[in-house]
Amino acid sequence: MNQTQFKNLDPPLRVAWGQALASIRVRFLRMLITSLGVALGIAFFCSMQTLRLAPQKDSTQSPEQMQWLIGTSLVMCLVGVTNSMLMSVTERYREIGTIKCLGASDTFIVKVFFFEAILLGFIGSLSGAIIGTALMAITMLVLGNPPIFVSTLQVVVLGTSVGIVMTVLAAIAPAVQAARMPAAAALRMDI
Repeated sequence: MNQTQFKNLDPPLRVAWGQALASIRVRFLRMLITSLGVALGIAFFCSMQTLRLAPQKDSTQSPEQMQWLIGTSLVMCLVGVTNSMLMSVTERYREIGTIKCLGASDTFIVKVFFFEAILLGFIGSLSGAIIGTALMAITMLVLGNPPIFVSTLQVVVLGTSVGIVMTVLAAIAPAVQAARMPAAAALRMDI
C-alpha cells in the first residue's frame, strides 16, 4: 500500500449540509439566540436604512451619528455570532475528532461551519430585515411620510445580504480553529 491510498476524501456537499443541520438541531436554543442576535442587529440596520429613504425635515441626528450607531450594532452582532460559533467548536471537540478520524479533511470541517453560519445568517438576517424595515415603514406611514415600496424591498435585500456576509465572516476563526485541531488530541479532550 502506498501513501496515496490513505488520502482524506471529502464527502459530497450534502453531507456537510446535513452535519450543519444536525448541529443546529442539537444546539437549537443557542442557535436560536444567536439568530435572534443577528435579527436584532439587522433590524436596527434596516430600520435606519429605511429612515434614510425619507427626506428629513428636522433631524436631531447627523448621518455620521447614524452610521456610527449602525456600525456599532453590527460589530456587537458580529462578536455575538463569533462567540456562539467558538462555543460550538468547543462543545464539539470529540465530534470533530471522530469525523477527522473517519477520513474527513480540514476543508470538510470548514464547510460544515460555514453552512451553519450561512443558515443562521439567512434566517436571522431575513427575519430582522423584514421586521426592522416593516416597523420603520409603518412608523413613517403613520407620521405621514411613507417610504417607496421598491426602496424598502432593496433595504430588505441589503440587510439580508449584510447579515449573511457578517455571519460568514464571524465563522472564519471558529472554522479554522476546528479544522486545525489534530484528530487524536480532539478525541482525548474532556469538556
